Amino acid sequence: MILSALLTSVGINLGLCFLFFTLYSILRKQPGNVNVYAPRLVAEGKSPRTNHFNLDRLLPSASWVTRAWHPSEEELLSISGLDAVVFMRIFIFSLRVFAFAGIIGVFILLPINYLGNQLSIDFSDLPNKSLDSFSISNVDNGSNRLWIHFSAGYVFTGVTLIISFDLYEGYGFTSLLFMFSLEWSAVFFILYISAKRIACFNSSTPQPHQFTILVSGIPVSSGRRVGETVESFFSEYHPSTYLSHTVVRRTSKLQRIIDDGEKLYRRLGHLKSKKHTQQRFRRDGFLGLSGRRVDLLDQYEKKLEDLEDNLRIEQSLLAGEAALRINLEVRAAFVSFKSRIGAAVALHVQQGVDPTQWVTEQAPEPQDVYWPFFSASFLKRWICKLVVVVAYILLTVSFLIPVVIVQGLTHLDQLEIWFPFLKGVLTIYLWKKMTFLGSLTFVSQVITGYLPNLILQLFLSLVPPIMIVFSSMQGYISFSEIQKSACTKMLWFTIWNIFFANVLSGSVLYQVNIILEPKEIPKILAEVVPAQASFFIAYVVTSGWTSLSSEIFRMFPLICSFVKQNFTGHDDEEFQVPSIPYHKEIPSILFFGLLGVTYFFLAPLIIPFILVYFCLAYIVYRSQLLNVYAPKYETGGKFWPIVHNSTIFSLVLMHIIAIGIFGLKKLPLASSLTIPLPVLTLIFNEYCRKRFLPIFSGYSVECLINRDRQDRSDPTMVEFRDKLLTAYQDPALKSIQYSGSIGRLKSPLLHSAVA
Repeated sequence: MILSALLTSVGINLGLCFLFFTLYSILRKQPGNVNVYAPRLVAEGKSPRTNHFNLDRLLPSASWVTRAWHPSEEELLSISGLDAVVFMRIFIFSLRVFAFAGIIGVFILLPINYLGNQLSIDFSDLPNKSLDSFSISNVDNGSNRLWIHFSAGYVFTGVTLIISFDLYEGYGFTSLLFMFSLEWSAVFFILYISAKRIACFNSSTPQPHQFTILVSGIPVSSGRRVGETVESFFSEYHPSTYLSHTVVRRTSKLQRIIDDGEKLYRRLGHLKSKKHTQQRFRRDGFLGLSGRRVDLLDQYEKKLEDLEDNLRIEQSLLAGEAALRINLEVRAAFVSFKSRIGAAVALHVQQGVDPTQWVTEQAPEPQDVYWPFFSASFLKRWICKLVVVVAYILLTVSFLIPVVIVQGLTHLDQLEIWFPFLKGVLTIYLWKKMTFLGSLTFVSQVITGYLPNLILQLFLSLVPPIMIVFSSMQGYISFSEIQKSACTKMLWFTIWNIFFANVLSGSVLYQVNIILEPKEIPKILAEVVPAQASFFIAYVVTSGWTSLSSEIFRMFPLICSFVKQNFTGHDDEEFQVPSIPYHKEIPSILFFGLLGVTYFFLAPLIIPFILVYFCLAYIVYRSQLLNVYAPKYETGGKFWPIVHNSTIFSLVLMHIIAIGIFGLKKLPLASSLTIPLPVLTLIFNEYCRKRFLPIFSGYSVECLINRDRQDRSDPTMVEFRDKLLTAYQDPALKSIQYSGSIGRLKSPLLHSAVA
């Protein structure tokens, strides 16, 4: 790719970003769009709907940037929770690392790469220069200038620690002697996150999941109920701490009835809120255009009454001995204790002689429980895990098809080699390009600089929902665990298919089999990774910048809201506050970090574009967390280990490429001096796993007992324990009275516990 093609891609994406940001600043002020751009504020009653017209509503402004920038981290913590703080810390960490990397890369490494073996910089015909002229590939083999690249890596790692040092007092400058400041920056951020995690635990009110564990594999004798077995076991072996239990039942059929009832209830509420009675009547035929005219209000009320009767019948089957007879009880139960330390002891100590029985795990928050998991048998879950592994591999392999197409558009000359039947088309294209160069240059630049990344991004957008489906089949008991698993799957899927598949299919497709020889890996990566620098620079611009502008613009929710308001009149009918899709956003952010670390000394031209991405992302996601997204559950910052693992992988990858590149550049001494880096990085990672990972897995005895002692003087604990008795009752087993709530249709359905 030439520089002018990159500039074309940058220009297109800058125009799209400016357009989206301008439209957003106008549309967010319109009263009809408040459910799209501020659903969280609407749900909290902080966004009053005003229909008064004023000229300011039609003028773009950047006031939303100030509002997003203003709240402190403590305010963000109180509003969106620790997971949101951890999410924003990814941007802070990346900005501080790549800000200094940009200084070194742009002002030192970039001129050296462009000079090559010249003594002065030649700016003639600059737009037609290949982007390889700005990478390390342009430096001659054996050149002493390569030692500047070698030194830049060490200076970069040292100064990164100094940048992070201001936040973490008490760490001496002797740490600078350890030449891994990026790793130590990660350590300091882990220390910060772990300290925040413990502080949130100490300051939080008592939560049901702190006192509860999930017990599965309960051995039940014939004719005896699961609840009786659980009561007998824990009363005998945990007599001083055991409080209560809730047996899990198969309620998938019940849940479908409740979902239908919830939808009808919202529709009924929408009709009740309408001032014009004419909207109550509609024909019962196809799309409401044919058939007899019916009163929708009466129709919905009758359907709700029928659903309520069906619900009572199904719930009666799950109550008492009926559940035992028809095998609706699952051999699992949520067991609650009087203290946190009591729950922790039961969690970490093997309960039975047979390790496959009385298996314990930490209970999630009640609203975080993934109830469909319990409806599957052990054999079904085991088979599903195997199916997921096979399906994940097949999806990864099949994604190579769009990757090959994308690389073909990036290298039009290679399409003729891969697909001979396109030879005639490409010959005509190249002839026209030579004949009408002035008119077709822009088209060529769009094809090679913008279109490949756009196609790749469209295909990649289909993957996150598939990963959620895969993870939900693996037997996780909570939505947060499903999202964490999907996040990990999405990260490695992105790294393999977007990074490795692109670099291996771009210029040395015929050498992929060599990667089976471990000794050749550094050499192969050193050859192919710099060659794909232009593609990934365009990828950052196309995928990164434009995705941020589309994130703030929320095009799909805007279109849906417009259609509902103007064609169906049901805009408020199914209004829900969304939660941020961490499984989609975190892998994308970490992948840009990987590109920045990998190409820091190979092609430093990428660093400014990555910096722009992280700056925009920091403001955009802060605004979204304050106005759009609301947390549905809290993991306590457990996404940070994924960030740490990605950082370690990026460093090891950079070291391996450095070893190969210095070898190819006939600088064996620099290559040898780089060999210890990946080894020491992995040792460092093992230290982090021993030192910090347990903090994210649970809480210490010291923390648990201190909180339990504080609870002894808390007068609200009696009321809390009463609520704990039914906290983990399946929502499908709670009685729902639709008819009694029809008069209060702007409120959610009222649930009362089954006696």
